[in-house]
Amino acid sequence: MSETSLSLPDLGWGHFFQQQLSLEEWETTTPVRVFALNRHLVDCVGEGGRQKFSLPHAWLRYAVEDLPTVGDWLLIDKDGQPLRLLERTSLFKRMAPGHDARVQLMAANVDTLFIVTSCNAEFNLSRLERYLAMALDAGVEPVIVLTKVDLIEDVENFRVQARVLRPGLAIEAVDSRDESVLEILRPWCRVGQTVALVGSSGVGKSTLVNTLYTSVVQEIGVTRASDAKGRHTTTSRSLHLLPSGGLLLDSPGMRELQLSDCEVGVATLFAEIETVARNCRFNDCRHLGEMGCAVAIAAESNELDPRRLANYLKLKAEQERADETLAEKRRKEKSLGKMYKRVQSQKRLEKE
Repeated sequence: MSETSLSLPDLGWGHFFQQQLSLEEWETTTPVRVFALNRHLVDCVGEGGRQKFSLPHAWLRYAVEDLPTVGDWLLIDKDGQPLRLLERTSLFKRMAPGHDARVQLMAANVDTLFIVTSCNAEFNLSRLERYLAMALDAGVEPVIVLTKVDLIEDVENFRVQARVLRPGLAIEAVDSRDESVLEILRPWCRVGQTVALVGSSGVGKSTLVNTLYTSVVQEIGVTRASDAKGRHTTTSRSLHLLPSGGLLLDSPGMRELQLSDCEVGVATLFAEIETVARNCRFNDCRHLGEMGCAVAIAAESNELDPRRLANYLKLKAEQERADETLAEKRRKEKSLGKMYKRVQSQKRLEKE
């Protein structure tokens, strides 16, 4: 499909975005969708084809959440300059790797998240729950995609394990190199639908992207036989038009994936534990054996899965640390802002 022949619905446009435009904006501006970002250079596609521009200098002072990321919709004027960012249907974000307390935007306006994992030593239920919590928090449909099925004899064992993660969870098993992938995943890759991929390095995300796109879009690394892990081959996030008419957003393998502002997703994924927790004696119970802790009582009587409970507590603790870190950063930034205003005010008084 040629980029110059695309309609807005082909790019994922719908009523949700349409209703955000005034009549004047519809007549004087053009909606475009962000396909890639390189620092402050934005690569967009609209009905008129592809175009690139730099973010206005004033935008660089915006909060991170108010800046565009891959998958976003922007309104541009007749000169091709961005005017504003449209409200999103969904947003994936994470704590940036390292010690800096900074939120990093990953993807916007995604309809389905393909959580890719391979049928080997990399398969890890707790890691999958981390991705599922992200998807549920964003209101995005998660689909588990089991890869490398050609290397094992019993794929059903992996399906059975994955099914315990969430009732009704869609699970598909594929050979990433086989064109049958196109038909298996077609229900989520129709015209105007946007899917994103996440998963550890070496699980076959790049191979899957290439097969869906029917050409080499991402370089493919080699998986180590010793631990079934691979090297990262995707270095940036980008949106691709699929031959099926859908849009696919590929993101780098994330070694340091940390939850950020994902409380709803964790609570939804571990609903059975949250239900028991409502019977705890104290509302602020941490479920670590406190007096009157209903979760601890249920765990002792084997009413709760020990692995899921351990991961639930781990993700809750990680969430709390992230919240505390971000809150502290916001306090420091607010204090610094007040100091700058006092200095500027003092300078104005001295000039007078």
